[in-house]
Amino acid sequence: MAPPTVRRAPYKDFLQPAFHRRFSSTATVILAIAYFESVLLAKWNSYLWTWFPVGPAGIRTSFIFLCGLFVLILRIAQYHVGIRISNSGLETVQQHALKIQTLEAVVSYVLSSWLFSQTYLGAVPSSANLDWITYFNGDRPRLNEKPIFFTVHFIILGIYQAASHIYYDQDRLTLGVAKPRKDGKTPAVDTGSQLKKFGEQLPAIFRDSLSISLITVVLSAVLYPIFLRSMVWGLALSMFRPFYSITHVNLVPPTLPFTLWLLLRCIFSTFMLSFIWLSGNTAFSILLTREPIKNAKPLTSDSKDPNGSLLNGLKSKKLPVKCFAMWELGLIACDYDVRRKAIYEDIDRKDGPVWAQIFRVCLEVIKEMETNIDNYGKAPTPAPATEESLNAVLDARFSEEAQRGGIHAPKNDSIEIKSSKNPFRAEVEKYVDKLARDPSRASRLDDVGKAAGEAKQKLLEMRDQLAVSDDPQYPFQQYIRNILSSPVGWPLRQDFSRRLTAAVFGGPYGEPSLFVNATVALSQLAVRSLQEDKYGNVQRDVATIIRSLTSVTQKLDTFKNSLPFHWTDVQKHRFCPEVEIVLEALRDGLSELVLNFEPYRRDLRLSLTDMRLAREAIGVAETGIEPTPKAKRAAKPPAPEMQELR
Repeated sequence: MAPPTVRRAPYKDFLQPAFHRRFSSTATVILAIAYFESVLLAKWNSYLWTWFPVGPAGIRTSFIFLCGLFVLILRIAQYHVGIRISNSGLETVQQHALKIQTLEAVVSYVLSSWLFSQTYLGAVPSSANLDWITYFNGDRPRLNEKPIFFTVHFIILGIYQAASHIYYDQDRLTLGVAKPRKDGKTPAVDTGSQLKKFGEQLPAIFRDSLSISLITVVLSAVLYPIFLRSMVWGLALSMFRPFYSITHVNLVPPTLPFTLWLLLRCIFSTFMLSFIWLSGNTAFSILLTREPIKNAKPLTSDSKDPNGSLLNGLKSKKLPVKCFAMWELGLIACDYDVRRKAIYEDIDRKDGPVWAQIFRVCLEVIKEMETNIDNYGKAPTPAPATEESLNAVLDARFSEEAQRGGIHAPKNDSIEIKSSKNPFRAEVEKYVDKLARDPSRASRLDDVGKAAGEAKQKLLEMRDQLAVSDDPQYPFQQYIRNILSSPVGWPLRQDFSRRLTAAVFGGPYGEPSLFVNATVALSQLAVRSLQEDKYGNVQRDVATIIRSLTSVTQKLDTFKNSLPFHWTDVQKHRFCPEVEIVLEALRDGLSELVLNFEPYRRDLRLSLTDMRLAREAIGVAETGIEPTPKAKRAAKPPAPEMQELR
């Protein structure tokens, strides 16, 4: 009887539980901060109930924790990997301003800030004069404007922070890359390293929270009396009149609600909420981007079919799943010899050996950059209309006309063919033909053509003025450059880094770690196969790997050095850190391959031209290879004999 087939668990079945554990760790950090702030807001009239969790402190902690949970849920719903691809800030705004994700961010931050403001108002003592209704000497109740301003300030804070969240793309998860270890040993997992990294970010969180507090308080003090005061005052009156006997006069109070103590309270409370927001965002970004490792083993090690689950992640259409799977593959290639040997020895698969599938996936990822560069600047070719699609369109139109009653059965009556040209169009054509043939009208047409030519020439001169480098003869150009250099012109600038990233990585998101980890995995698996691949399956693909890495490296480097600056790029810095990281990984991987496989050049069917091009791509002279430090560390003195290909 045939052995039972082992179910290949999808990669997401291992990634999602890891995300849940990391989400719980982030929520624990927010809960600890919420409890600390709840104790700060206590009235300190009882030693026990000031800090005891089962009581007022616990209730306040729940509400404050809910404020941070709003943002945490937003991050879970909208997280993504990769850089937002756009040529300018204005293009980014056009792409994301009207998306539902932007509205979700605004609603989440506004609800969070409003809930915190009401929690704070309920926690402060009556002596703070922040009650909604006040009484003076037995007089009828009056509406207090101070809590109105306090609430409006927090709503403005929520809108400001939502705009900052979208502007800085705080939903992005920055993934790491696999690196070969110096000692070649499996790294020990430090469970406290992530919390230590979070602790290192606390001074920056403190500074940014204070900055947000000062900016939003000044913003509220300007916007409230000029634009919002009368509107929110009338709205507050209409809300409280059904419950209190408030005067029916809608006139705003003669004095502004600003006092020094109120502004200080706004700064302090805003700092508390901003600290929760920034701490939650920072902890989420740090904890969720941990290496895909569980119990000092790769994430898929608990699967019944580890290689099958890993291949499922590598072939996933979802970018986050694919990036984490590629990261895990890079770690396996660098640090986990047991899993590496399992990849080399797993040859009985329906879709081919595991190495062959990994080779195809990684090579497709790397050559995707080459394809993006080749297609850069070209108009997308429309899909050719097939005969089936044309017949479907004709059938749809025929059925639509038949339902309207516009198509009837043919009759045997004589058919009269009428001209489709309407009378107005015929008269216009006749008049134009007359003007063209009348010699007396030629002078007028010449004047029109001359004016059109002058206008065209003027536009060409303006374009040349903007495109030419700094030239004192063109004051208009200098005026435009001054605008582009100012903060007002930032959305219009098409920086070199943005354009190069868009050209190399494609859109809508481009993740550099995907290309780096694919390069590291491919090169390390090939190098380690000299010692661990007992079947010799990897060696038949080494020549293709070297040629492909050489081609991509040369094309990427040439394109980076030849891409012209846009005329709006006033800084003209030919530097892009994301592309430089990928180039460095390509050169390091190619250097290790050349260093380790050059003695077997003939067996691998690599010509002298292939090796020379590889050295040029690495940036090494042809006379002798001076490999990178990574290549030197990876090189092993005893080189085994290459197995003969059969």
